[in-house]
Amino acid sequence: MVKIENLSYISELIDTYGNLLTKKQLKYIDLYYFNDYSLIEISKEYNVSKNAIYDSITKSIDNLKNIDSKLNLINKKNIRLKLYKKIENDSLRKKLEELE
Repeated sequence: MVKIENLSYISELIDTYGNLLTKKQLKYIDLYYFNDYSLIEISKEYNVSKNAIYDSITKSIDNLKNIDSKLNLINKKNIRLKLYKKIENDSLRKKLEELE
């Protein structure tokens, strides 16, 4: 069972860097993490060994984590989102003060 926090992070990795993976790698990850397929079910569907599926998924996620550790785009995006929310809240607060 995949933890929600891990699933959220994997989803962010895929959204940010998924274009760097092959279609097959993306499909395996999608089936395993987001469609709740087991490694055995994926291996049967693609006629590949369970170990090959596991290796592909693990290496793909590790590569995306490595890329993110170097580029840090997910963290930068999250910082920007927090700043946008703060600006939005500050702006809203000023408007409310004007109305009072």
